[in-house]
Amino acid sequence: MLGSCGRSDGVSVDAAVSTGEDASSRRLFVGRGALAAASIIGGISLLGPRALSAGAAPSAAQDQKIFNFALLLEYLQAGFYGEAVERGGLTGEVREFAETVADHERQHVAYLRRALGSSARKRPTFSFGAATRENGSFLKAAVMLENTGVSAYNGQAANLTKKALAAAAEIVSVEGRHAAWVSDLAGEDPAPRAADVGAEASAVVATLRGTGFLESA
Repeated sequence: MLGSCGRSDGVSVDAAVSTGEDASSRRLFVGRGALAAASIIGGISLLGPRALSAGAAPSAAQDQKIFNFALLLEYLQAGFYGEAVERGGLTGEVREFAETVADHERQHVAYLRRALGSSARKRPTFSFGAATRENGSFLKAAVMLENTGVSAYNGQAANLTKKALAAAAEIVSVEGRHAAWVSDLAGEDPAPRAADVGAEASAVVATLRGTGFLESA
């Protein structure tokens, strides 16, 4: 059963980012979208034996496929932030961001694994290279990962059942805050548009493929 994050399964997802009277306060106002994405990398479906069909009617089976791809994205992000914190090369607010988001992403992974039960995909292996070693390379990669993730989730929102969408929105609103926060840290506009459109699956695939972070799926 795909329940609501932070309620029925006991996994708390802390959506708050500390407020203050400096520039960090503007990182709080962006909350985006709803969850999902469909993708094939190297000809192997990341959602299971069959990829999602365009315009397929929402169903419990489709929820499961979409949540399993969401789990892949969350594994990737949790691994990225966790490694960056462990390496100890980040400083100042960039390190604070990584520590905060690493905890959020671990909670997202835990929620999705509980929601999926025995159907949850295994954790892939990753290689982040220099992207987790120092502030500059970390910020560049984090901006890309967060914005790609949010746009990917938005791209499949309409394919989820109402119940699954409600649960997913509790996660993706936090992901939108992550994207705004890290964009601000990187000197980019944290909210460049009034509305975000979803990314096509092919665009998500190309971006994930291009990172070189994913060693196995």
